[in-house]
Amino acid sequence: MKHQICSLFFVALLFMGCKVQNTNYNTAIPSTFANAVDYSSSNNWAVLPGNYPDNIQEYVVENPQDSIDVFYVYPTLIVSDKDERWNVPINDSIQIKKVLNTAVRFQASAWASSGNLYVPYYRQAHIRSYNNLENGGTTALLMAYSDVKAAFEYYLKHYNHGRGIILAGHSQGSTHISYLLKDFFDGKPLQKQLVSAYIPGVGLDKNQFKTIPFMENPNQTGGFVTWNTFKKKFDKKNYKWYKGKVVINPVTWDITAIARRELHKGFLYSNGKLYAKSFDTHTDNGVIWISTPHFPYRYLTFTLRNYHIGDVNLFWEDIRENSLLRVKTFRANKKYNQIEAARMN
Repeated sequence: MKHQICSLFFVALLFMGCKVQNTNYNTAIPSTFANAVDYSSSNNWAVLPGNYPDNIQEYVVENPQDSIDVFYVYPTLIVSDKDERWNVPINDSIQIKKVLNTAVRFQASAWASSGNLYVPYYRQAHIRSYNNLENGGTTALLMAYSDVKAAFEYYLKHYNHGRGIILAGHSQGSTHISYLLKDFFDGKPLQKQLVSAYIPGVGLDKNQFKTIPFMENPNQTGGFVTWNTFKKKFDKKNYKWYKGKVVINPVTWDITAIARRELHKGFLYSNGKLYAKSFDTHTDNGVIWISTPHFPYRYLTFTLRNYHIGDVNLFWEDIRENSLLRVKTFRANKKYNQIEAARMN
């Protein structure tokens, strides 16, 4: 019984969609970006190379791709209706536990074998911000992005040293990653260092960026991929956010309409085990929908429609293998370019 209760908790944790609330809050609208976060302090980073949390050590290879960095931004974790804050302080102990025990463990870990992992804490905006953009939401989201941007600027100046970069996020984290792409990469010199950007959980157009393409091949580099996961007969209410947007199939890593269950590489479950061949994957006008996953206590998901919170861990092994493939391609292309440059000289 105890194991069943724990499994129920983790199923809710991993699959329950982050629903945007239409609540009218009377709390003060955030209006200041004062007290900027000091990213020279390691305390303001959830993950830095050489200081990985214990719960992802098993996913870190002994000799990571030292020519590649991974900069990951976690999704919305402040969702309670009872929490009247617009932004959560980075030293909030409950938020820190959520970042480390959910986002880092079940999401960032998928990229841990691809390079040096960097995960900054940031003053995340409450989920209500998306439905209250004119009443405080925009300011809250921009405050959150100001932290992500500051962390990335510090990372570039002090940590990167010219290495290739994988950007990864989910939901609100993907929102901020898309801003980083526009501010630092799109048509700018840093674009040559972009391995790939994995930004699921948001609705993006194919031509979202001027010079950064949507990647339609599994070994393509220098672009972005995105997807949004639903169950068959998906949640029509939330579908409006994604209708007509671009979507990759995160099993085949192309725009294949259907990927049979046999091709699915692995779903990372709360017990730390991977479950391969777990579900069929279908693309459908801006989203993907999947059949009911095969994993312990799968009956607990029968009433669910929105798998938003599982956008990453449902495809954990698929992401890990694809990220390594893109790294291999990036390094090969870089070596080729160096040889060609030397030949021309």
